Amino acid sequence: MNQDAVELRRTPLHALHVELGARMGPFAGYDMPIQYPTGILAEHAQTRTRAGLFDVSHMGQALLDGPDHETTARALETLCAADVVGLSPGRQRYTQLLNAEGGIVDDLMATRPEGHDGRLFLVVNAARKEVDFERIGAALPQNVRLAVLSDRALIALQGPMAERVLIPRAPRGAIEQMKFMTARALPLGGVECHVSRSGYTGEDGFEISLPADRADAFARALIADSHVAPIGLGARDSLRLEAGLCLYGHELDETIDPVEAGLSWSIGKRRRIEGGFPGFQRISAALTKRPQRYRVGVKLEGRAPAREGADIVDAAGQKIGVVTSGGFGPSVGAAIAMGYVPRQAATPGTLLGLVVRGRILPGRVSALPFHPHAYKRD
Repeated sequence: MNQDAVELRRTPLHALHVELGARMGPFAGYDMPIQYPTGILAEHAQTRTRAGLFDVSHMGQALLDGPDHETTARALETLCAADVVGLSPGRQRYTQLLNAEGGIVDDLMATRPEGHDGRLFLVVNAARKEVDFERIGAALPQNVRLAVLSDRALIALQGPMAERVLIPRAPRGAIEQMKFMTARALPLGGVECHVSRSGYTGEDGFEISLPADRADAFARALIADSHVAPIGLGARDSLRLEAGLCLYGHELDETIDPVEAGLSWSIGKRRRIEGGFPGFQRISAALTKRPQRYRVGVKLEGRAPAREGADIVDAAGQKIGVVTSGGFGPSVGAAIAMGYVPRQAATPGTLLGLVVRGRILPGRVSALPFHPHAYKRD
């Protein structure tokens, strides 16, 4: 084992991944499962048709606690463009931490737990959590406190059978009543959990925060269900790509604003008028005048994929962008990619080329998502 491997951090489920035969690899400073013996295609199909268990314990979890909801929410609103004040108890919201120029420091989920006035539960990306928590902590007023939850695991159960799997483990009716982007504290199989109906695969599913020392037994109980199988980072990436979802460090970074990234829907109506968040002038101008570049999907004509970093060219062969994420979409049955192109080339149906090993692979701008979302909204 080399020195880099020794320094990688481990999640509470690391021993289980190794026991199950996962091929491990570094991701965001952690030793994470890339795939299991069945392979990425089987794991992808498992999640689309049944249920997949994902270890996302490497992500950052934290609480913001203040004297009341408005105080805590307005403290977070100084860093992001979401309407956090208007967040109802038991609801969660997707947003982005912004820098002074309106660029995206990270994207995150903010939840207002039921029964805890003045509290917000945050989940941020693993590679950015130290940056995020330092930034948030430095911006808070004295009566709002940030508490990083380093003793929690996070498990995602995703797929059309996720609800069926959790129902017998929860109080009667509790799981069925939850809709997309709702959250509640629930005992699952005797373990007190924070459960949200959300995820990053485009499928219906749940993210479950629980004590780290209960995670191994909890995960083993779930994968003992015939409908559930463990899923690695390889399939997680193909699933989120088909769902047209951004990944920090690929589609998002500190030079890109939410409007360019196609995330205008996450900017609250009140915030668009009142401002009060970093980069308001740039983002307001982008909302009214439209930005010069947009994140787009590209569907290639063949099955050969174009990976991150491949040049995007126009019909005349001139470089106009770079692929931020790309691969073969098993559920789509085609090679797909995302990247940023000038506004004039962002219309669905526009002919583009992706350069792979000196060859231009033809494709067209595709509306996102590539594969329809299956969230439970009703």
